[in-house]
Order: sequence, then C-alpha cells, then structure tokens
Amino acid sequence: MALPEETLDSIKPEDIKINPEKSAVNLKVLLIGIPIFIIQLVAVYFITANILIKRFEGQLVTANKNSASISAPAAAAQSQTVDLGKFIYSIDDIIVNPADTDGKRLLLTSVGFDLPKIEMENELKTREAMVKDAVISTLSSKDISQLDNIAYRDTLKMEITGRLKKSIPDVTINNIYFSKYILQ
Repeated sequence: MALPEETLDSIKPEDIKINPEKSAVNLKVLLIGIPIFIIQLVAVYFITANILIKRFEGQLVTANKNSASISAPAAAAQSQTVDLGKFIYSIDDIIVNPADTDGKRLLLTSVGFDLPKIEMENELKTREAMVKDAVISTLSSKDISQLDNIAYRDTLKMEITGRLKKSIPDVTINNIYFSKYILQ
C-alpha cells in the first residue's frame, strides 16, 4: 500500500534506519556453503578415482586373466625362444558390417597370425574358412565405439585368439596383427 505524499515529505533522512546486519551476500552461505561444496567435489573425485575406475580396470584385468589362460601354451612356446614374426599367416581384405549399423558402416581389415611353426601355418591354410569365420564373427559382434577405440584392439585380438583356440585347439597363436584397419 502506498503512503500518502504528506507522510513521505515528513520523513527525514536522519529518521531512516539502515540495518547493518543485512547485506547482499549472506555470510552464512560463504562460511558453510562453499566448504560443503568443496567437500562434495573432493568426495565425488575420490569415488570416481578409487571405486569406479578400479571396477573398470577390474573388468580389464578379468579379460586379461581369461586371455592369459587361453594363451598359456603360447607363453610356454615363447619361453622356448620362439622367433616372433617368423611364420605369419595372413588373411587380406575382410569386410565386416559392425553391430547396430544396419549395413551403413563398414570395417575393412587384414589380419596376420604370428605362429611358432610352419606346420601350424599349413593347418590354418587348410582351415581358412574357420579362421575367417572366427575373425568375422568377433568383429561383427562389436559396435562402432568399440571398433573405433584403439585401446580395444588388444581385446579384439584376445577374443579372436580365444575363438580360434576353441575351433582349432592344436594351433598356437603368438600374436595377431592388424595390417589394415579401415572403419568407414
């Protein structure tokens, strides 16, 4: 409600009292709110760094343990001074449609299998269809984000090795090399 003009004229500046305790910035917010906010930030950082990242690394360690059990014969063969890269069986130009792309994206790759003996190379040549199926099945089951991630390629190599070990158990694979890897 507005005051009549006469009363406004009768108010003198000395009569106006300003409460010095009220300010534009609440002092309690500064003293309590900001430290609590900083404590929350630190808590989120430690939760992320210590719990979530360890879980993610734990999943990678589990994958590596599984691959270690698969490639244990390969490790035994390497301990016998196996020359890496001496016998490489290569499959060129494999074209794959990644998962969830509806055929709109393609992966063109060439894969080389490092083998300890020439006999194993001949074994892979005779079972080339099984080798190609293992590679194609593994690559086509992955989505674009996985295939595009460079760090994920070691996991792809382990999965391909695992599939080949199941289908051709008498062949030991030292390593797998992607000589061509084009994602379009």
